[in-house]
Amino acid sequence: MRPDGALLDFLKEQDLGEPSAMAALPGGVSSDIWRVDLPSGRVCVKRALARLRVAKLWEAPIERNRYERLWLQAAAAAAPGAAPKVLAWDDRRGVFAMEYLDFPVWKPLLASGVADAGFAARVGAALAAIHGATAGRDEVRRQFATDAIFHAIRLEPYLVATARAHPDLRNELLQLAERTGATKRCLVHGDVSPKNILVTPRGPVFLDAECAWYGDPAFDLAFCLNHLLLKCVWVPRSRDGFLQCFDSLAGSYLSQVRWEDAQGLESRAATLLPGLLLGRIDGKSPVEYLDEAQRARVRTLARQMLFHPASTLQNLRDAWQESST
Repeated sequence: MRPDGALLDFLKEQDLGEPSAMAALPGGVSSDIWRVDLPSGRVCVKRALARLRVAKLWEAPIERNRYERLWLQAAAAAAPGAAPKVLAWDDRRGVFAMEYLDFPVWKPLLASGVADAGFAARVGAALAAIHGATAGRDEVRRQFATDAIFHAIRLEPYLVATARAHPDLRNELLQLAERTGATKRCLVHGDVSPKNILVTPRGPVFLDAECAWYGDPAFDLAFCLNHLLLKCVWVPRSRDGFLQCFDSLAGSYLSQVRWEDAQGLESRAATLLPGLLLGRIDGKSPVEYLDEAQRARVRTLARQMLFHPASTLQNLRDAWQESST
């Protein structure tokens, strides 16, 4: 993939310098992402796509690039070091530049069976710090009134589309979508996935906040814990370690909840999580690493949990462990 003139114009207009080299970075489903070598050093440039690179038709407004940039800036202020530094931006073009960080991504480490419960706890703590610092702030609510974007790239593809694939669970899934969309507490990242978390000596660094939204923090918590359960199926030899990561992340996060009743938040996360599990199998963005037998297994467990919801994350985790043994 070669950079087009608009990207080069952005670098020039922002006085970032003449690039000596540019390389497309992998994993850009919803954006073009470039590593750019400049006289001042290496940076990362990101530009949102109007149509995402997935099998099913999935479109989203490019203005989400602006909200991602704003989330990175807000997160860096709330939890220093938890987000890359933003260097320049052009909201009209839907592009921004940030510092380039050369650290391992959490997902490949999990894929290799590395289950670091201590790091998972740091993820939970950093996420809670961002949520807590932005909770109840009217200026943040106004700045991130991105309900339409969040619905287009999270609630619709993960819950609403999945309801069409499972008509007997339609009411349950649509109720989860409605409740999540109506809950307004703090600034939400919306894609807290191991593929979007760098593992650094200082702790986690969150990337790819294209779904940034002032809404329900339970979504971020459930979204990340969902991935740890999926990794239990993908890498079964490390299942116990991944469940320890689940416990550490959830416990670290919930211990810092002060902006609302922690039990209520936990209950929302525990009931939402099975819907997200099923969404990663039969929604618009299925996980790419599970085979058909593994997908069927997750589908069965997720459906059971939706029909018989757990009130706590511990109960859900225990049910998952028992059913997947």
